[in-house]
Amino acid sequence: MSVKFGPAGNSDLFYRQGHKSSSEAPEWIHNMGLDAYEYPCSRGVNIGEERAKEIGRNAKKFNIEVSIHAPYYINLASQEKQKLENSIDYIVNSAKVAQWMGAKVVVVHPGSCAKIDRSLAMDTAKKTLRRALDALKDMQLDDVLVCPETMGKKNQLGSMDEIMELCSIDERIIPTIDFGHVNALGQGCLKNKDDYRRVLDTIKDRLGEYRLKNIHCHFSRIEYTKAGEKKHWTLADTQFGPEFDPLAELLIEYDMCSVIICESMKTMAEDALKLKTIYESMLHKK
Repeated sequence: MSVKFGPAGNSDLFYRQGHKSSSEAPEWIHNMGLDAYEYPCSRGVNIGEERAKEIGRNAKKFNIEVSIHAPYYINLASQEKQKLENSIDYIVNSAKVAQWMGAKVVVVHPGSCAKIDRSLAMDTAKKTLRRALDALKDMQLDDVLVCPETMGKKNQLGSMDEIMELCSIDERIIPTIDFGHVNALGQGCLKNKDDYRRVLDTIKDRLGEYRLKNIHCHFSRIEYTKAGEKKHWTLADTQFGPEFDPLAELLIEYDMCSVIICESMKTMAEDALKLKTIYESMLHKK
């Protein structure tokens, strides 16, 4: 099976069962039947080299593919010089953690465009992303992939078109497609297989088949308002979308090699296993 599944961070269940350190997460995730893990630096890059390498060793031991989520407060489009410099530093520091852990992917939120013209925001973001890539090369961290994420709020950069544009500046950049965000920004646009197919075909047409097959993915049910994303929920909260089944069919049809990271609220590992079960049942039928 080429598609891997895992949680974003640690479920409440992980801690209820007595675990205290993320260094224990790879074995716990493996024992659940999962094979991926996204380590969150979303509130800051606060992990040291020794602990990061310990997580990496355990991930390798239990065949867990690790990715890193860079800090939420990165803003590639800021018009303040210091904030741009900080954003580049956050990406570089996240990439250091990725290298320590043996991770190849760093997920990055592009930033905000709430107070400036959207075209200016995109122009700034592309220039800043190029600078970040140059910094990674200078630090010999350019084996780590920067993966800009589709966002769910209208005042954020990160529509499908904007992520395709950011990824087009360098072949090393692979998109993170958060299907919950795409659905929230599109006001419930992912209803069936054809809707998901349009997303995947857009990636293929804009970035090519290799990057399509290797997209990094987030999936969760997300409540939204007219402004976009409001709140993450669990797979059991079926009043919110999107549904995973149509996407699972296409992951098989397109012979994808993606990692699917579940961002359900508090039950991310348990729900990741549900997603994997859906995918495997369709794979066996195929």
